[in-house]
This record gives sequence, structure tokens and C-alpha cells, in this order.
Amino acid sequence: MWRWVRQQLGFDPPHQSDTRTIYIANRFPQYGLYTPQKFIDNRIISSKGYEDWLRHNSDNEVNGAPVYVVRSGGLVKTRSKNIRVGDIVRVAKDEIFPADLVLLSSDRLDGSCHVTTASLDGETNLKTHVAVPETAVLQTVANLDTLIAVIECQQPEADLYRFMGRMIITQQMEEIVRPLGPESLLLRGARLKNTKEIFGVAVYTGMETKMALNYKSKSQKRSAVEKSMNTFLIIYLIILISEAIISTILKYTWQAEEKWDEPWYNQKTEHQRNSSKILKFISDFLAFLVLYNFIIPISLYVTVEMQKFLGSFFIGWDLDLYHEESDQKAQVNTSDLNEELGQVEYVFTDKTGTLTENEMQFRECSINGIKYQEINGRLVSEGPTPDSSDGNLSYLSSLSHLNNLSHLATSSSFRTSPENETELIKEHDLFFKVVSLCHTVQISSVQTDGIGDGPWQTNLAPSQLEYYASSPDEKALVEAAARFGIVFIGNSGETMEVKTLGKLERYKLLHILEFNSDRRRMSVIVQAPSGEKLLFVKGAESSVLPECIGGEIEKTRIHVDEFALKGLRTLCMAYREFTPKEYEEIDRHLFEARTALQQREEKLADVFQFIEKDLILLGATAVEDKLQDKVRETIEALRMAGIKVWVLTGDKHETAVSVSLSCGHFHRTMNILELINQTSDSECAEKLRQLARRITEDHVIQHGLVVDGTSLSLALREHEKLFMEVCKNCSAVMCCRMAPLQKAKVIRLIKISPEKPITLAVGDGANDVSMIQEAHVGIGIMGKEGRQAARNSDYAIARFKFLSKLLFVHGHFYYIRIATLVQYFFYKNVCFITPQFLYQFYCLFSQQTLYDSVYLTLYNICFTSLPILIYSLLEQHIDPHVLQNKPALYRDISKNRQLSMKTFLYWTILGFSHAFIFFFGSYFLIGKDTSLLGNGQMFGNWTFGTLVFTVMVITVTAKMALETHFWTWINHLVTWGSILFYFVFSLFYGGILWPFLSSQNMYFVFIQLLSSGSAWFAIILMVVTCLFLDIVKKVFDRQFHPTNIEKAQLTETNSSIKCLDSMCCFSEGETACASVGRMLERVIGRCSPSHVSRFSFVVTMRFTYNKTVLEVDNNLIRKHKLNDSRPREYIKTQHLIYLGECSKCTSRLCFWFCI
Repeated sequence: MWRWVRQQLGFDPPHQSDTRTIYIANRFPQYGLYTPQKFIDNRIISSKGYEDWLRHNSDNEVNGAPVYVVRSGGLVKTRSKNIRVGDIVRVAKDEIFPADLVLLSSDRLDGSCHVTTASLDGETNLKTHVAVPETAVLQTVANLDTLIAVIECQQPEADLYRFMGRMIITQQMEEIVRPLGPESLLLRGARLKNTKEIFGVAVYTGMETKMALNYKSKSQKRSAVEKSMNTFLIIYLIILISEAIISTILKYTWQAEEKWDEPWYNQKTEHQRNSSKILKFISDFLAFLVLYNFIIPISLYVTVEMQKFLGSFFIGWDLDLYHEESDQKAQVNTSDLNEELGQVEYVFTDKTGTLTENEMQFRECSINGIKYQEINGRLVSEGPTPDSSDGNLSYLSSLSHLNNLSHLATSSSFRTSPENETELIKEHDLFFKVVSLCHTVQISSVQTDGIGDGPWQTNLAPSQLEYYASSPDEKALVEAAARFGIVFIGNSGETMEVKTLGKLERYKLLHILEFNSDRRRMSVIVQAPSGEKLLFVKGAESSVLPECIGGEIEKTRIHVDEFALKGLRTLCMAYREFTPKEYEEIDRHLFEARTALQQREEKLADVFQFIEKDLILLGATAVEDKLQDKVRETIEALRMAGIKVWVLTGDKHETAVSVSLSCGHFHRTMNILELINQTSDSECAEKLRQLARRITEDHVIQHGLVVDGTSLSLALREHEKLFMEVCKNCSAVMCCRMAPLQKAKVIRLIKISPEKPITLAVGDGANDVSMIQEAHVGIGIMGKEGRQAARNSDYAIARFKFLSKLLFVHGHFYYIRIATLVQYFFYKNVCFITPQFLYQFYCLFSQQTLYDSVYLTLYNICFTSLPILIYSLLEQHIDPHVLQNKPALYRDISKNRQLSMKTFLYWTILGFSHAFIFFFGSYFLIGKDTSLLGNGQMFGNWTFGTLVFTVMVITVTAKMALETHFWTWINHLVTWGSILFYFVFSLFYGGILWPFLSSQNMYFVFIQLLSSGSAWFAIILMVVTCLFLDIVKKVFDRQFHPTNIEKAQLTETNSSIKCLDSMCCFSEGETACASVGRMLERVIGRCSPSHVSRFSFVVTMRFTYNKTVLEVDNNLIRKHKLNDSRPREYIKTQHLIYLGECSKCTSRLCFWFCI
């Protein structure tokens, strides 16, 4: 009983066995069961609270989505979070399933429905699910009310493709048992397509759904800067303790002499003389800790939180990150990681919806050895046809005379070598018949009037026909065939219907030979209207061409290679005609294989191989998986920035490789290595060793690795080090057929490697949530597959191309700003407390403070806080356009270089040196009983401390001004305003007797200090002395050891016009020849031609200046002297050509020239 109570309260798991029993709930009351609970977060007191509030709203949006459940013969509207196991849920077309449901019925008679799981596994193809026959007929709420059934199934598990259970249905006092498999389970997060509505019973809800089980528990992410801050804090804590120990020891050493232990003016009491020396030592040690504790910059953490929170708004305000088409701007869900955007070394990206638009477009095809491309809905050949000398398909106009396939001759020679125009048309017609019939496409609605009435040209309105395909390639091909006059208009039962130029033709579907990754092809056997039995085959060229015995095989192979070089996805089309006797034998073999109880898959594979041979090749198609805008440029920029890009996708191997090639992730010159279809640990280990040897032995600059999910599981089990060794030596890695948790495991493997690189994950679907949460920085794409990724990410953007500016500009700025902020805080606190420590040597370590208590309090709060805060929000040490167009500058800040121990020690030593100048400069000025006032009066203790404090405030503020490159009116206001505020405040504070203050130590001190000309001179001299050393170092470094960023700053500064690079511009009134000549002097004197790379032109140019010629011919730069001294005339034009970048100095070479 007690366990039951605990289970109901949620303290114990509700199930302990391997299976669960679910009673279908359709007879509960309509009202009273669902009581929505509301949570209102009305207190947002910090940036963390604000971000949590945003996440809370996002969660409410998902959990509060309206759904309908069946209750007592009616539909009850509730929220998705209130669905319980056993509820019957109704889902309409294009809605997302709110829980894992077992399909009961749909609006189709056979109880089938189609869903897309792109948000789960990245696949955009439609998947067909079916209900058991006994429930498929229950298509209304009233019928479902009569259902009495129990479902027994396995306990929740993360595997998306595995489900086992059974449904026990009670009908007329008889129990009927039906098996349930993955084809009956509708997963939460999937979307219903091509079906009006379905009814399903919830078997897994909430965190027990497969989608939720694939989530990785979100952990608190900490940036590299925070870790460096903690390290520096420990060092300063050691300095604090050391100073306190030294001061305590020196105090007792000093007081060892009796005259200093108890001077006449400070006699001890009897209690002090008899107190424990150990307790007194501890008390003094703690007193020094309190005195020096300001060296620990507690206000640093407050300022950092403000900087991160306020700075995150700039990402949302950036119009370059705004996507106008979808009206979406960038979002920041976690401001703690702003600076981590500038430290990324690995980018892990999903493919579907992240790199691509989830859209396929037909581009080209090869028919009977002739290559065509689609232009304005018409096929246009690239060369002359056999009967036409021009490139237009004039012979297609006579296609309307074609009636059916009965006119086809049966001889191979006729098919492969047509002798007249009509026969050629038949070949084209048969090619597109294969395209229109060899598929698994479904149609949402059919309106055939007016479709395909023209001679192979498009007049198909999008509203007339809506295709849903099991593969995006299939949909693109069927739509292309429709545009060219052969329109697939649907199937009913075993009949497939097409319209050929307006004439309806029906083909009987006899068999489907399903696609699999081993055969890499699919086939259908159909019966033509004339009664012929035909095999239509479609597949990869590597699996189709070897089985062909006729057709233009070699020409087609050449065309396929040309298509592939363009990054297009290719498929070959072939056919075979069966005699009645051949078909009877094939039909018998297929029946025997499909009804076999053992080794069914092996037998089917043998039969398929027997059928798919002796083919006649018809041609090949080429479709383009439409990439998002500027994906190739973004990936190339990431490479130039030193960032390695991995593609992790759940898609098929062939599809993923094709997209990798088209988006530039893989190059054609790259040696592609494969680790796929591994079945055992030993086999996987041997394959990895082979790959490692190939990488070592091959004299190839770049390697790419392809690995599938199964092989990856084996590699990560016992061969992690070997796998990592292979991966690190590859320029690009692509992992396909990945489960969501596998993506997270791969990222974790990189994270925990000895180098501990900073990782970033990009995805758009629920299947990407695990890797987004695992990576140091998670980016969600607000795409077409829901908002799961965006809600669980640290940052959300609308398109992949925005990643370049997010990293190269925002990440760069955030890192430089916060790195300077951290170093500056430690620096100014060292400047603040070191004089206090030095002062103890002159006051017998009596714990006397050098500064007034008000100054101690306001130093970090008012006097020095605003300049560094504004700097950390607005600083732009280089133009954003330069950062985005010179990705190599990103390398200068990688690996946390700005917060290295060397830089930290420099700032710390600088702080100590400035503190010594403050203290001893002031001491030498007034320490020898020197009168600095006209009346002969001398400065006292508080005047000395105020002088040190004044010099310190001015110096640390001026130091901040030296670090600032980007000046706005706000910077000027807070920088010079802080110094002015200090003087005004000190005048008021020391010029009035404040009645609420217990002591008036500072009365008239500051006014008296400023009345001395010597004090003014000392202040100026000490400030200049402090900053002079820093200025000299900066000038020396910039002249003799400039960084790439400093070179870019210099180039930008020298430009008289705001542009990408000053070498591209010439001043007003200056000729183009002089500008080019000045640029040539720089290039010839500084950049070796062998260092220049990444050319983006294919023309030859020649530039002359002072008898020196720079010849540019494709990827070669030559320079030589001219014999002819006549100067070449240049014309000022607006044509700018980008040549490349020098690998030594990262200068961008561009030229004004005339075309």
C-alpha cells in the first residue's frame, strides 16, 4: 500500500517489470479530470531569472498546446501536458503528435497514414504507418467509444526504430490478439501528413516518450573565460593570504623590540598583556585579511554578469542576423556563453534543415546518351540531336502522336540506336515513364483537368497536385516528369495512373522491389495497358550500370560523372521486358522468398538480384538538394578560421555524402575514407588501422572520413583512441545514420580529448537537442521542423549562414571585451591595494588604512566601474566587416590566448609597477617633512592617502582609455566623466561637515591638496610616468611584433575611405594607377607569391607599376621587370576583383582595374 502511495505521488517509478499494460481509456467523465496548473513567474531579479523565464514561456508553449481526446462518445479539448497513458487522442493533418501513440484508425479505409519524422531523425521522407484491421474500421468517435482493448508493450526505451507489443481486442466475448511493431507507433514530435485525421492511443507520455529519452539532461555550461577567472582568483587569493601572513610576521618581528611593542603613546591594557599570543596572532592575521581583501575583485563577477546580460541584446538587435522571409531575428537563451562564441574549434552540424532547405530541384538529365537541362519548364539539350543541328528539342512537339508502349520494338538495337524522330521520342517517353512509375509517391489531392496538355512543358498549378514522397529525390523527379507532360495522378489499389499529354494510362502494379542500402536501387514490375510485363529500375549508377547490357552506357557514365562534379545527386534509369514464361518464374520465386519463415532477407536479396539483370539503360537524372543560401561560403570561412566542421546526420550514406560534396564540406580533390557497414569489434579495429595507415602513406593533403552509426557504435566501444587518431588527421568528417544520443557521444568524445577543444553544435530538429546540449555552445536553427532545437539551444538563428557573423564578429568582440574586462579588474585592484600593503611598512603594521572608508567603498562602485563596463559593451577594436571577411583573424583569439598566463602576469606586474609609482612618487614628494603649501603648513596622513588615491583613479581610467579603439560619445562621457565625478564628489565630501558621519577625517583635505601647485605637478608627472612605459611597449610591439589583428587595424586606419581593405581604395583626386602602384609596392615587398592562395577568378590580368609587372593567371602569380619603360595608362572604374590572401601577413589582395 505504501509503495502504491509513493508511486502515485511520483517518488517511485510507476513500473518495475519489463512490460507495461495499458487500458484504453474511453469511458471517463468529460469534465473534472483535467485541471490545468498555471505557473506565473513574476519576479525576474537577475539575468538568470530572465533567461529562465524565457525558457518557462517556451515550455508552456509546448506543454500547453491544445489537443483533443475521446471521452464518453465525444471530443474533449485539453492540453498536451495533461495526456495520460491510455487516452485516445485525435490528431489532424499537419499537426505534431503530442505523445507516442499506437495508431487505431485514420480517414483511410485501410487504416494507414503518412508521417514525417524530420524533427526526430532528420529524414524528410514520408513514412507509412498502419493500424490493425479490427481498429482501422473505427473511424468515428462514436465507434471508438465501443472499443474494448488492452495494449501490452515494452517499457520505454530511446531507440526510435524499435517497438514491440501486442493489442488484445475484445469483440463479442472473444479476445483477438494482434502484434504491434514500429509500423504501428506514431512518435511524439513527428508530423501527420497526407491524412485528414487519425486516432491513436497514448502508450508513452511526457519524459517517457522516445523523443524525450533521446534528450540529454541539460547541464550547467561554463565558459573558458569563467574557468580562467577562477584560476586567476585562486592566484590572487594566494597573494592576499601571503600579504596577510607577511604583514603579521613582520608586525611581530617589529614589535620584538620593547619600544615598538608598547610605545608611550599607546599603552596596553592588562587584558591585552595577558591575552593568548596564538589568538592574538590569528586576530591580527584576520585583520590584515580584511584590510587587503579588496585585492579580490568581487565586483568583477557583478560587472561580468551585467556585461553578459546587456551584451546579449546586441545579437538580437543585429539586422544582419535578421531573416526577412520568416520574420525571425536571432535569439539568446543563455548569455553566459557569449565569449565562448569566439573560442570555437569544432563545429558539429546537422544536415537536413540546417545546411539544406529540405527541397530538391530537378536540374539535368541524360537520355539515350544526350544531356539535357531544364530551362523554363522545357528540356534543352546541350548539343545537337541526331536529327537537329540546334540545341532546342524541336522533335518533342511530335510527342503527342505517341499512343502507348505497344509501338515499341523489342530489338535491343532499336532501343539503343533510334533511327528516326518518332523512335527517339519513344525512348524519351519510356525514360519519363520509369520516372513517373518507379517510386512510392503519394498524392494528397488530384485534379487532373488541364494537367499535362502541352507538349512537354509546364502548366501544372501547385494547387492542383500535391505529392508526398518517401524520398525527396522521388518527389522532385515525379514533379519534373509532370512538367514534361507525363503526370503521375495517383494509384488505387494495384493500379497506377499516369497522363501522357492528356491521355490517361493505367498500369497494374505487380511487385515492388524495395530499396535497401546494399542494392542501392529500387524496382517495380508493372503491366502496361498493352499487356506487357515491364521491370522499371532506378538506382545509383554503381548498382545499375553493371547490370545493363544495352543502351548508351559509356556516354551515360560520362554524364553522371559530370553531374556529380556539379554536386548534383544522380540516379540511373533502366528497364527490362519479361516474356510470359519469365514473369511466371519470377512471380513464383518472389512468393517463395516473401513467405519464407527463415532467412527471408537473404532469399529476397537473391531473387532481387536474379530479377534486376540484363537491363536496358535509358539514362540518368540529376537533382539538386537545395542548400541554404551561402552555406558553401560559410563552411569555407569556418575552415579559414581554423575551425573543423563535422556533419552529423541521421540521413542515408549516399544522400549525406552528396550534400557534403555540394556544400563544400567535402572537396572533389579530397581523399574520402569510409568506415561503414562494420559488424564486429575486430573488423572495425582492423578497418581503423587500415585507414590510419592510408592517411600516413597517402601523399594527399586533405582526407575526409565517412562513418555510419553502426560502425561508430563499435568504434566508440573499445577503439576510441584509434578512432580519434583517424578523425584528427582528417580535414572533414561526416557521420551518417546517427541516432540522437550518438551525436551527443561523438561531441563528448571530442570534448574530453587531451586538447579539450571548444565545441559548437548546430541543428534544427528534436533529434539535434542532445548534441546541442552536450556541446560547449548550442545553436538552434529556427527552421521548418518545429522549435525544439531553438528552445533547447543557447542561441537561435534563422539560417546557417548567420553562423559566420555570430562567431567572427560577435564572438570575437565578446571575447576581446570580456578578456580585457577580467584583466583590467585584476590590474586596477592590484593598483588599489598594493599601496595599502606598502603603507604598513611605515605605520608599524598597525593595520591603519591608507584610504578613507568612503573611498574604499566607492572605488569599484563609482569611480572606476563605468568606463570598463561601457568598454565591454561597445568596444570594436577592428571594423566588423574586416572581421567577417578575414576569417583568419579568428585564429588570433583561439585557445583563450587573451587570457593566457603570460598575459595575466603582464597585467599583474603592470599593476604592481603602477602601484609602486603611486606610493613612492607621493612619498618622495611629501615624505621628507616638505611643506607644499604657501602658508608653510604640511600635509598629513589623509592628504598623503588622498594624493595616492587621486593619481590611481586618473591612471587606471587613462589606462582604460588607452585600451579603447572604438570611441563613441558614451565612451567619452563615462571616461572623462568618471574622473570629473571623482573630483566633484571629493570636493563636496571633504568640503562639508556631514552631521551623520561619526568622523570628519577628510574635512578640507581634498581642497587643501588641490591648492598646492606641487601636488598638481606630482599628479601629472606620476600619471605620465605610469602610462609612458605602457605606451612604449605598445608602440614597440606594433612596429616589430605586430599581430594579424594589429596589421588589420593599421590597414584600416590608413584607409581614407571606409571599405573592406585600404589597398582597394584611392583617395579623391588620385589616379587609379597611383593606387595600384602603391598596393604593388606593398605586395612585392611584403608578400611572397607562393604564399597567396584561395583565388576566386579564372581570368588573366596584368598590372604594371614602375617597370614591375605582376601577372595573375588563374592560381599563378609572376612578377618581372619590363623592358619597355612606357607607363601603362589606367582608367578609374568600379570593378573590384578579389584575388586571395597572403598566408604570412593575411593581407587581402584586391585590384582596381578596367575590364
